[in-house]
Amino acid sequence: MATWKLVIALIVLSSVVVVVWADGRIEVEIAGTEAPDSTLRLELEQLRTKISALESSISYQTREVKSKDESIAQLEKTIQERSTSIASLQSEIESLQTKGSVDVEDLVGKASARAVELEKQVQKLRNEIESQSRKRDALEARASEAEKKVQELNLKLESLQKTGNEQKRRIQKTERALHLAEEELLRAQLEATTKSKQLTDVHGAWLPPWFAYHISHCQELVMTHWKEHAKPALDVFLQKASDKSVQAKKWAEPHLETAKTKWIPAVKQQWMIFLTHAEPYMRTISIKTVEVYEASKSTITPHILKIQELADPYYQEAKKFSKPYIDQVATITKPHVEKVRVVLKPYRKRVVRAYGKFLKSATTYHRQVQAAVQEQLKKHELTKPVATEELVRFVASALLALPVFFLYRLLSDMLQ
Repeated sequence: MATWKLVIALIVLSSVVVVVWADGRIEVEIAGTEAPDSTLRLELEQLRTKISALESSISYQTREVKSKDESIAQLEKTIQERSTSIASLQSEIESLQTKGSVDVEDLVGKASARAVELEKQVQKLRNEIESQSRKRDALEARASEAEKKVQELNLKLESLQKTGNEQKRRIQKTERALHLAEEELLRAQLEATTKSKQLTDVHGAWLPPWFAYHISHCQELVMTHWKEHAKPALDVFLQKASDKSVQAKKWAEPHLETAKTKWIPAVKQQWMIFLTHAEPYMRTISIKTVEVYEASKSTITPHILKIQELADPYYQEAKKFSKPYIDQVATITKPHVEKVRVVLKPYRKRVVRAYGKFLKSATTYHRQVQAAVQEQLKKHELTKPVATEELVRFVASALLALPVFFLYRLLSDMLQ
């Protein structure tokens, strides 16, 4: 009995010590990590609540075990007292039997009845002791399960502490990387400021101030003319052009229908007749033109060779005469060209990239315009035979170039 009490006391003491040590370690680790993550905090708080609940259940179970042990000791004490009383009664019965009196027989009957009753009470107490021992075994099993759960929770706490430490190390690494990136950014900004100062110095060195003022003044004039005159005129022109196109489309719809039904078949028939009659004449004309080209080429080629032979010495003399002047101009303009190259070097990649984007967008728009023109030409019977790739490409290029040419003429007229 004393050994069971000692074992239970040691188990309770060890569980309390482990829980107190785990709580202290968790508080220290949480204070050191400086709240790395809200989810980790929630898991730690849940584990704390579970550990406190297990501690309360363990303390309650230990109190129940102690109360059961006290009741068992009290029952054993009563059994001992009853057994001593039974032994005294049996000794009295034996003494009375030796005397052989009638009163003794009554006393023996009463004593035997009392002994039977006491035996029943003893059996009842034994049954209670067995039930209490079974309950104690169940409580011990529950205490062992609680200890296992506490160990599992301690393992989870250790893993969470490891993850918290890893997150802390990662945060420190990211902070160091951010600090290095900020230093690199400051260094790049300083380099950019120095380069911009150098570029401004170079720009001020090779570009005269009067020319820069003249360029800025021209830009301001162009912008004011564009905002005041060109842009409203262009908007009005585009609006009128859209209105005229809508009107022309409405006006042309009945004429197109009549052309499809009446004129196109007649023109097609006349065109086929013209092709059948003109085909031999076209063949003869093509043959004659080839013959004339060959004859003119054969006659002109020797004259061209003679002219080249006669002009070659004059060309060589002019080249020798102009070479020193060309070299002088090259030497004079070389530093200015180098300065211009230095100034334009940072913008070269941007210009190349913008030029590539412009070419890409221009090719896409050109293809779209080609597809639209080819579709419009193939819709009508009159223009369907002439819808070749060369004509479509030429019409698309003209449609793309006309707005640019129109804007150029408009700006030139405004500046004049």
